[in-house]
Amino acid sequence: MKVILTQDVKKLGKKGEIKEVSDGYARNYLIPKGFAQEATTTRLKETEDQKQRLERQKTKEENQARLVKDKLHGKMVSIKAKTGGGDKLFGAVTSREIAEVLQQQFGVMVDKKKIELGEPIKHLGEYPVHIKIYPGIHADIQVSVEPG
Repeated sequence: MKVILTQDVKKLGKKGEIKEVSDGYARNYLIPKGFAQEATTTRLKETEDQKQRLERQKTKEENQARLVKDKLHGKMVSIKAKTGGGDKLFGAVTSREIAEVLQQQFGVMVDKKKIELGEPIKHLGEYPVHIKIYPGIHADIQVSVEPG
């Protein structure tokens, strides 16, 4: 019997896959537990349409990520911070502050969790920052911390 998996099933497959299983396994376990549904022609068409929709959405997100990379890659961002004498800062410049500055200067929303700081920024100067925009798409920027 052909079934469409509605959830990931260990040792069988992932959600959305079409699998050939024994009738008893499908009728007595997979379908009653909600792990799968019988693969009828209408359900197969719905599954195919859903896969195409997801593929289009993924392509759209990837294109948007490339636009964000083009806006940010190689740019310099300056942040004003309070100093406590010399070049040492009160506190540190966080990824949240960098995300806010990117929003203000470039109009780009970047999740603070995707901004990778090699080490906490606690002194004045310039620092390289790596931003993971999308899987496989990254941007590198320079952050200049100035007294403010």
